[in-house]
Amino acid sequence: MTRIIKVSEIARDIKEMKIRGAGNIARQAAKALIITAQQCKSKKPSRLMEELETSAKLLLQTRPTAVSLPNSIRHIMLSAKKALKQKLEFEEFRQIIIDTANDFIQNSAKAILQIGKIGAGRIEDGDRIITHCNSATVNAILKTAFNQDKDFKVVVCETRPRYQGRITARELSQVGIPTTLIVDSAAHFFMRKIDKAIVGADAIVANGALVNKIGTSMLALAAHEARVLFFVAAETYKFSPETMLGQLVKIEERNSSEIIPENELVRMPNITVRNPAFDITPPEHIDLIITEKGIIPPQAAITIIREEFGSIRTDDLLNYKTSSG
Repeated sequence: MTRIIKVSEIARDIKEMKIRGAGNIARQAAKALIITAQQCKSKKPSRLMEELETSAKLLLQTRPTAVSLPNSIRHIMLSAKKALKQKLEFEEFRQIIIDTANDFIQNSAKAILQIGKIGAGRIEDGDRIITHCNSATVNAILKTAFNQDKDFKVVVCETRPRYQGRITARELSQVGIPTTLIVDSAAHFFMRKIDKAIVGADAIVANGALVNKIGTSMLALAAHEARVLFFVAAETYKFSPETMLGQLVKIEERNSSEIIPENELVRMPNITVRNPAFDITPPEHIDLIITEKGIIPPQAAITIIREEFGSIRTDDLLNYKTSSG
């Protein structure tokens, strides 16, 4: 018998980082809304809409920094609201929700492939590239360039405290890309031998600043000091429309146990452990942002946001957002 997946399980797995990566989180949130629609026992569109709102609220509470999460939910929920006003029959209403969510999932996957193609054009023979954390878009760029027979090497920061960089190193080495794994604090040491830095994004704000895994801003600062090109690879649904309204992206702080075991911490009285999961890289430390729609300077982030979200009303923006901080 096929096990029934619950929305609460997806929400828990996102919160506990069993589901991780901004793009994957967005796709899983869309999947959760599909499950909500499929499992609704009522035959009333209004009741299904209530269940979607409940699921959306649960999902939005999981990871406050991943802008892709509210953006995917917003896209589906606004489509559902529009369909609800049309007084459709239940099955037709439900199918619109499922189709909208599936379209988002498919377009999200296509965006990664397109970024891979566009970004690979920036990789040259002989390049020495450094990256941080584990990004599907960055990996797509590097794998595409490698499949084009380009000769380059990659240095990967291990990305404390969850070590996502080890996943990147494994993925790249498995396809044959020469890869070196380093501790995060060694990035400055190796930067003098690097040609380009490429990272992914959890969010890009209206002024072009990047919100990404903790340690990214230090990497960008080291690259800036060494005059190494710093690229960001991000799907357009990772751009934050709320920041046009003055909202701030909340930086998630996770449990201290990710840094130090609880049984060791109790032997260290009067110590506070801070564990921010993300940091902010200013736009002046970013050279280019690679999206599925092309390459832009960070100063053009506001243009992308207006094109993607400009038609959405302010109250609809704020209805489906993560907590501001």
